Amino acid sequence: MTGSRSLAQPPLRVEADALAVADQVAMRLQAALAQGATLGLATGRTMEPVYRALVQRLQALPETDCLGLLASWCSFNLDEYVGLGPKDPGSFAAFMRRHLALPLRLPSERLQLPDGLAGDPQAEALRYAQALRAAGGIDLQLLGLGRNGHVGFNEPPCLPEAPCRCLALSSSTRQQNAGAFGGDPQAVPPQAITLGLAEILSARQLLLVVTGAEKAEILRRSLQEPPCPEVPASWLQGHPGLEVIADRGAAAALQLS
Repeated sequence: MTGSRSLAQPPLRVEADALAVADQVAMRLQAALAQGATLGLATGRTMEPVYRALVQRLQALPETDCLGLLASWCSFNLDEYVGLGPKDPGSFAAFMRRHLALPLRLPSERLQLPDGLAGDPQAEALRYAQALRAAGGIDLQLLGLGRNGHVGFNEPPCLPEAPCRCLALSSSTRQQNAGAFGGDPQAVPPQAITLGLAEILSARQLLLVVTGAEKAEILRRSLQEPPCPEVPASWLQGHPGLEVIADRGAAAALQLS
């Protein structure tokens, strides 16, 4: 049954399917925009229906209301592949342009991401972290969950104080993301720039969005086992503003009280 259920920590909402999850997340993003929030955004298959639902919600508003929300839009993405620029269809900049900038007629520069073409990726990571701090940090951070427990591209093992940085992607992550590269894991760039857990955990609110039965066990480990470096998402447990929205498949392994 669709509805809200609570763990001792964090709050968990279980929805019937991925589309119902997307509508709930889009509703929260719209409310955050209405409050002038700085958004932390994510990419990947989980987020595609979320952004479709958000676009539909905003386009259904009276034009003046929609334009008012978009006028104050400020967002920072979690990550970008090293070596890919906005013109590369596999880049996260291109993903954001397709799913949000074009349908909402947002200038691409309003959707801020690390520069994957920067000559010094580690220096770019430092610049990006500084830009985020200068903007006052993130009010609502949207997060997906990797099958190995990563959030952003914070691969295991990872400690909660890990900063924004350039890092190597694991073989499992490259396999998981191969769909955007013709199904070939070797075509997935081997490195990325990612916000660290330090920046993620500094956000005022966290919204972890998980769909699909294949994520059930890693979601259980992330929420119901003691936090550890081997499951980076497990460090989210201690955040006072964490909420989880999952479909039935992803929530299937959780022990619900």
